[in-house]
Amino acid sequence: MKAITWQGRHHVEVRSVETPDIVNPRDIVVEVTSTAICGSDLHLYDGFIPTMEKGDILGHEFMGRVVARGKEITHLQEGDRVVVPFNIACGKCHFCQRTLTSLCDNSNPNAAFVEKVYGQSGSGLFGYSHMMGGYPGGQAEYVRVPYADVGPLKVPDEMEDEQVLFLSDILPTGYMAAENCRIEPGDTVAVWGCGPVGQFAIRCALLLGAGHVIAIDRIPDRLQLAARDERVTALHSDKTDLDEALPELTGGRGPDSCIDAVGMEAHGTALGNLYDHVKTAAFMATDRPHVLRQAIRACRKGGTLSIPGVYGGVVDKLPLGAAFAKGLSFRMGQTHVHRYMPLLLDLIRDQEIDPRFIITHRASLDEAPELYETFRTKTDGCLKVVLHP
Repeated sequence: MKAITWQGRHHVEVRSVETPDIVNPRDIVVEVTSTAICGSDLHLYDGFIPTMEKGDILGHEFMGRVVARGKEITHLQEGDRVVVPFNIACGKCHFCQRTLTSLCDNSNPNAAFVEKVYGQSGSGLFGYSHMMGGYPGGQAEYVRVPYADVGPLKVPDEMEDEQVLFLSDILPTGYMAAENCRIEPGDTVAVWGCGPVGQFAIRCALLLGAGHVIAIDRIPDRLQLAARDERVTALHSDKTDLDEALPELTGGRGPDSCIDAVGMEAHGTALGNLYDHVKTAAFMATDRPHVLRQAIRACRKGGTLSIPGVYGGVVDKLPLGAAFAKGLSFRMGQTHVHRYMPLLLDLIRDQEIDPRFIITHRASLDEAPELYETFRTKTDGCLKVVLHP
């Protein structure tokens, strides 16, 4: 079969690889009908995530048809259409029983490595390095899905792939980011980053009762898309003094909650951005936390900072004293996708949200290497790439 493989920093290739088969009785094999390039994939593409090996199959946003199933899979049949969560959960451990599925104790066979780095390991992830399990990803024609009695969600035949594909990751991620803000009716929420997760966080914050959302980015097309709702104010991060603008827009208090939908690869021209670039280039830090610093400074006293943006390691010059003095609450982590999929499927069916608005590029697997670079450089108005194997 064909698959998109990691071959090194800024180097992915479509290769012919072995087609997967059933390994365990709780497995299914899915013929992929739609998959996507995620912003988190760019962390792999840019070489920020360790333990990648040449030939690893990428991709953690995918869906398709069941073509084979293990003997313990009774709720799915061959031919069923399913969307698959990006994190892999056993369904039986302490954390899965509490719907904290991204923290599953049993799905990462390489947990010992992560424990040395982070103290404890979360779940295994599709297509996201060997320290996260080494599972082949979904940017391929076929993929083996373990623990398939827990993860995959059967979708109605009348719904298009592109309506439900993002249930695999970024729509639940945007929803959980907004939910983590503990929004009260009329709250003001500031969202840094108007990429796919940021766009969904904006929409979900409004669905959850926010009266005003402030969208912050440096890409005009993304700001324009974010501001299509009259309740959203768009700010260009390189052309706006956020220390002045955010208090002015919030009666001097600051936003009630702030969402960092950027994470470890923040860009910009401010002094803090340049400092972070130098530190990471010199291997003196792993992440660029410029947005995180801004959000801590901006958030009102007693407010909440929600972090769906991925951070991988060590940050520098984090103003923890400011967060302490202001009594901020931090809520973050990989998304518990399994928890949100049924709820969000209903919202899509009821036309409360149509996830297709973020798609800008559609292509085949063969075109993916070029589109990885287009997505990374944010050229050609690229916001979201969907691939149809």
